[in-house]
Amino acid sequence: MVKLVLLRHGESAANFSNTYTGWSDVPLTAHGVAQAQAAGQALAAQQILFGHVHTSVLKRAIETAYLVQDAIGQNWLPITKSWRLNERHYGALRGINKDETRQLFGAQQVALWRRSYTSRPPLLVNPSRSRRYHRFPASIIPRGESLQDAETRLIAYWSDELAPRLLRQENQLVVAHGSTLRALIKYLEAIPDDQIDQVEVANAQPIVYTLDDRLHIVDKTVITK
Repeated sequence: MVKLVLLRHGESAANFSNTYTGWSDVPLTAHGVAQAQAAGQALAAQQILFGHVHTSVLKRAIETAYLVQDAIGQNWLPITKSWRLNERHYGALRGINKDETRQLFGAQQVALWRRSYTSRPPLLVNPSRSRRYHRFPASIIPRGESLQDAETRLIAYWSDELAPRLLRQENQLVVAHGSTLRALIKYLEAIPDDQIDQVEVANAQPIVYTLDDRLHIVDKTVITK
């Protein structure tokens, strides 16, 4: 048996202000730091020895990963930071308060953009390209993504980076974002498209999967304290 742990970052400044963030880079709040430390302590109690850590290239996830590594006493672990683990890109909604978008576009439309599988938000005309992406083709920068779009890049990461290590019986820790973890969970648990809107991933609550030697799920535990 092998362990796969998924963890959404602690509360970010955008979570606190209730704004869409996506690929925008925002830090953790003080509360988010405390959440990440508590998540690390909860994982330490599980006594899981990890082989590798995976996170996005966004600071709220990276900061959380570092704090968790501190708490579990495994700072020496190799860590991979990949754009494929970035949060879903919210396009032209980025930086806008979520309550304001309900007033502008209607609650039903916003619910579709946020929770459905295939709906894309309004797209950016000219997406900005941070230095962190300069070594990649410009085509990786989205103008906006549906959850389905995000799942495509998550499945590629699963196939190339996560599954091979898990098949070697190396426990893996993934620290990422709410929507991209929803996409990975959808894939792992074969959740139907029309039921993914019922899946929520809370900040800083480790999700521990136990997988067999064919990477089928044997057990799933969400650590809430």
